[in-house]
Amino acid sequence: MPLDEKLEIDNNNGVKKKLDLDDVLTQELGQLGKYQLLTILLAAFPVVVAAMATNEYFFTTGRIPTRCLIPQCDGDNPEYAPEWVLNAIPGSSMDSFDNCARYRNSSAASGGAGQCAKEWFDSTQTEPCDEYVYQNTLTIVYDFGLACEEWKRSQIGSFRTIGIMLVQPITGYVSDRWGRRVALILNTFNAGCLGLIRSFVHSYEWFLVTEILEAAVGGAAFMSCYILVTELAGPQRRVIAGATMSTIYALGQVALGLIAWGVPAWRPLTQVIYVPHLLILAYFWIISESVRWLMSKGRYEESEAILKRVAKMNKRPLSDNSLQALRATAEAQKLKEKPKEPWLVIQVIRSPIMLLRCVVTPILWITTGLVYGGLNINSVNMSENRYLSYIYVALVEIPGYWTAILLLDRIGRKPVLIGGYLLCAGCQFAFAFIPSGYNGLSLTLYLVGKYAISTVVTSVYVYTTELYPTKYRQRLFAFTSTVGRVGSIVSPLTPAMALTVWEHFPSVLFGSFALLSGLLLLLTPETLGIKMPDTMEEAEQSSLRTRK
Repeated sequence: MPLDEKLEIDNNNGVKKKLDLDDVLTQELGQLGKYQLLTILLAAFPVVVAAMATNEYFFTTGRIPTRCLIPQCDGDNPEYAPEWVLNAIPGSSMDSFDNCARYRNSSAASGGAGQCAKEWFDSTQTEPCDEYVYQNTLTIVYDFGLACEEWKRSQIGSFRTIGIMLVQPITGYVSDRWGRRVALILNTFNAGCLGLIRSFVHSYEWFLVTEILEAAVGGAAFMSCYILVTELAGPQRRVIAGATMSTIYALGQVALGLIAWGVPAWRPLTQVIYVPHLLILAYFWIISESVRWLMSKGRYEESEAILKRVAKMNKRPLSDNSLQALRATAEAQKLKEKPKEPWLVIQVIRSPIMLLRCVVTPILWITTGLVYGGLNINSVNMSENRYLSYIYVALVEIPGYWTAILLLDRIGRKPVLIGGYLLCAGCQFAFAFIPSGYNGLSLTLYLVGKYAISTVVTSVYVYTTELYPTKYRQRLFAFTSTVGRVGSIVSPLTPAMALTVWEHFPSVLFGSFALLSGLLLLLTPETLGIKMPDTMEEAEQSSLRTRK
């Protein structure tokens, strides 16, 4: 039906019906025209720097191989793997020896640097190191003397995620109150300032504090960008817009791997990553606010100005009826007394439909954060060149994102999500129990699992956005993402779990959560072809609506 026929006209040719932005985008302005593409292009910069900031600790806190310092053998400039190393340290080869223990000394003899006889040591007994020799000095492990303190090193990623949990509700409030653009700029600028401060600290404690603070006040830039872009896209192009944002994020990870390869030392690497964040201040003047948010706040004059710019750039006419609807709604909004609404938590509790969604979606996000983060973190240990390993695992995300694009609008959100979770679960269980020696098959299963969870990443963003109403979308989205960070908190600890619990425990954990999430999706509605709801009532009714 043409848009003109959908608008109710009164006797004075005024418009009674509230403007439906999805109809205007679909039938008049274009669902993904030049204006929307320009917005995506502008959003690419903060998304890329956000991807680098989120993952830089993989390299700045990376494990450095160590060995015990052997005073009677090492000179003033000890070599990490000298020819005599297996005389003093347990190991099977020159490339594989204990990082944290040495044989007990059974002799007072000392031959000086370069001399270290096997007879000087009791190979039947070992003892922990007093001092260490590091293979390199590239990460904080060397600067802060972390050596064999694996849990202390690993928990940095977990504490960073706790900071991100704090930023989600704060950003949700800022975004719903002052706009998506303000939230984006504040997050990116704050991250840049604190990241630069961190590059100058000289203790583990201050490094950890600045890591948490940066995440707590600057860790939600991608979320703000994602919502800003998808709220301007039409319903049939929202998936493409969302997947494009995820693809840009993956390219940001690739850029991080390349930069870390070229600038391996952690202090200059941190500075190279965070200095560009400060350029975000220019976005106050070069990127527009979300029209959908402006309309939800009754700021229709600003909405009208932006819609006219969209029409001009997309070379599509904006009908007089749409403008009349916009102005009539603005007048009605001014005259209408706003009713006092219950606290959002009370509204959700009173609605069984919304309550179920607020229970299921955080579990989906916990699984996604756990598996996606865990596979990323473990990727740097897959080969001798950790930079290439990281880049390969980041690149395999892109086919996953575009698989979501191809399928979400064809077979629906739920089939793609369920299929992605179950494929990921199968790969994780198979990876855990495949016999040793099948390195090629293990790598294939690892990459297919990452591909599957990457398909889920794009799909779960789209699906969650469509389940929640515009008026509360950022806050409910932030709630879901905040609870989901539990998975991201656990994922940095999984390498340590593999060492202390069971080698394949992380894979079984990933597979179990993926299987659970696939089954829970049977309880939620399909959103393919459903208009993005603006109010709580529309969100509740969305499961009853027919597809377009």
